[in-house]
Amino acid sequence: MSVYNLIKKRRSIRSFLKKEIPTSTIRKILDSARWAPSGLNNQPWRFVIIKNRLLKHRLASLTKYSHVIDKASCVICVFLDKKNSYNETKDIQAIGACIQNILLCSCEMKIYSCWLGEILNKKTKVNKLIELSSRYDLMAAIALGYSKKKAKSRRISLQSLILKELL
Repeated sequence: MSVYNLIKKRRSIRSFLKKEIPTSTIRKILDSARWAPSGLNNQPWRFVIIKNRLLKHRLASLTKYSHVIDKASCVICVFLDKKNSYNETKDIQAIGACIQNILLCSCEMKIYSCWLGEILNKKTKVNKLIELSSRYDLMAAIALGYSKKKAKSRRISLQSLILKELL
């Protein structure tokens, strides 16, 4: 599948089948993430893979989207390693690219995802739950699983998004 078609196919899925994702598949998805661009190639991202049901449930209690985390086969928490950071804005942008790689690679493998940001309101509690120091700043939680149903999506027209064409 072309990258363009893969980008158009990817959807945020919030309802998953009860089916385990093999650890080797999760590692392949994360391997794609580490190839994202970053300023000075500092690769400021770090990951925590959560498959344990009890831990997922405790993580889920920290967000109003608990049902998404509870139903996911796996949750990947993405962190900014502050000691590996040289420019916060550029590093956060790089982590966005890293997350996009996770979403696209998982979609290509027929594993679907939901990028959760609301949980950022409880960063400190997440770090405490998974026993990480404040050196690591939570950027996202990504729920992964096999989709129960096909998702639909609408997009704003391209023309309405273009402010100017300075040709």
